[in-house]
Parts: sequence; C-alpha cells; structure tokens
Amino acid sequence: MAEHDAVEVILAKRDGGELSDSQIDWMIAAYTRGVVAEEQMSALNMAILLNGMSRREIARWTAAMIASGERMSFSSLDRPTADKHSTGGVGDKITLPLAPLVAACGVAVPQLSGRGLGHTGGTLDKLESIPGWRASLSNEEMLAQLGSVGAVICAAGEGLAPADRKLYALRDVTGTVESIPLIASSIMSKKIAEGTGALVLDVKVGAGAFMKTLASAQELARTMVDLGTDAGVNTVALVTDMATPLGLTAGNAIEVTESVEVLAGGGPADVVELTVALAREMLAAAGVSGPDPADVLASGKAMDAWRAMISAQGGDPSAPLPVARETHVVTAPT
Repeated sequence: MAEHDAVEVILAKRDGGELSDSQIDWMIAAYTRGVVAEEQMSALNMAILLNGMSRREIARWTAAMIASGERMSFSSLDRPTADKHSTGGVGDKITLPLAPLVAACGVAVPQLSGRGLGHTGGTLDKLESIPGWRASLSNEEMLAQLGSVGAVICAAGEGLAPADRKLYALRDVTGTVESIPLIASSIMSKKIAEGTGALVLDVKVGAGAFMKTLASAQELARTMVDLGTDAGVNTVALVTDMATPLGLTAGNAIEVTESVEVLAGGGPADVVELTVALAREMLAAAGVSGPDPADVLASGKAMDAWRAMISAQGGDPSAPLPVARETHVVTAPT
C-alpha cells in the first residue's frame, strides 16, 4: 500500500479536492492501526462533512472499511439471504416480526443488529428483555441457526469492519454524525461485510428520525443503494414516515409484546403494514416469488419461526417479560 501523510490527505479534502483511492485506503488502514491520530481523523471527518464526497470516493471509503476486517459468506446455505437495515426511530420494532416472517417465506435472514442509538433502544436491547436470550453468537453458531431456523438476530462480531467502530465513536463526539457519506459508509460497510445477498433499507424521515427532510432522506437512501449495488448486493430502499412513533409502544419489553401480537395476527395497523411491505421487498430482492407475507403472517408460520429463533438463542418465548417497578397513570382531562 502506498504511503501517505495524514496532513496531506486532510488538506486535500479541506480545500474541496477529491481523495485518491490510495489516499483513502491508506488513511482508513493507518487509522485502524492507530498510526493516524484521533485529532487528524476528526479533522478529515469535518472536512468530509463540509465538502462532501463523490460516488467514487464513498465507494472506496466503504471498501476500505470493509477491508479493515473479515467478510462473512452464506454461500453454503441452501436458500438465498436478505437483510434489512432501518435508520431507526421511536417505536421501530419492525426487525422483530420481520426476520421470522421472511424466514417463514423461505429466505434466510442474517440480521446483525446493534444497541440503542440516542434515546431509542436497539434491537438487541429489546430482545434481551426475553429471559435467557443471548445476543452474542459465533460465526459458526450463526450459520448453523440460519440453516435450521432461517433467521438470526444477533450482535455483529468484533471482526466486522473494525474501522467503523472506531470512526463511529469519533463522529459521535466531534459533531460529524450528520454527514451523508459517513452515515452511508458506516451502515453499508457492516452490511456488505456481513455477506447478505440482498438488502432492503428503511430510511426514516420526519420529526422522530435522523433525517428531518424528505430531500436528505432520499439522498441518504440513494447513496446507500448505490454503495450496495456497486458492491454486488441487490439493494433497495424505502423512505418511510417517522413523524409519529411506530405502533403504540416504546420501551424494550413492551415492544417485544407488541411484536408478538403482530406475529399472532393482531397488533397495530402501521406496524403490520410496514412489516409486510418490507417483507415483500426482501423476498423480491432475494428473487423469491413465494407466498404473500400477509398470508404467511395470518397462517401462524411466522410465529413458529419466531419461537424457534428465540429458543435457538437460549430464550424462553413463553416466559413472562419484565415489567417496570414504577408505573404512573396519566389521565387525559378530555
């Protein structure tokens, strides 16, 4: 790999230039190794936030983050794979009913999920309210569960895109989270390294979302679809409304309860609608023209897949969920 100087790379982007492939490759690799100092990467992140990046630069930046770690492969499975990523929002518990639903339709779902971001609980936090359920699986356990159950929701291993973990923490404390190239490369480096064949993105827009305007949500969606497409992952995006919370619950255990209601054929209409819409997109992206997810949801097969998925990770799907020690009833005067 060609040697560069961190200051030279920072100056190029500060002055509105495009970074070369070798500058990007060196900067990410050197930063991951600890050769580039945190304040130098902070300066580059700010220059990227202010001056943007071309499609080529973003693709190369993403590829360099993937190259910092391992890549997984699901080619040994006897069925196609599809995954979903949501940019998140209040009450967004869609992964919980979606993964077993898509698995029940014949597509394997390797859902590597995260912890809470900002004020909302992450998918793993929600599932950990189920007694016994564990988030950490080895790659071998993950592959075995995809073969037997067809769905897994677990924590991303330390080996996937380690550059992203370092960069993410840095962006959080340097006011550079909002940069579309940095958001897109962060999300897509993990999803491409994960090895899924198809990816459906749920990009939220509105008061409760990261992207407040439709234009910025569409730009983020387009950027991520381009990155996935360039990397050979069949990628589509839906831009969905987060002006109001999804469903009727916000909170880890009560969101699990609401998800189980959806799998049982009930639940709030908006949660059901988005779950089914994303399931249809995942099946189409994986090239499967099987049963309609709405019918599978009604049949109870998705609930069977949920119970198998939770049990496979040590959880008891019929155990009572924890309840809050303190409750306060707020009565509406009218």
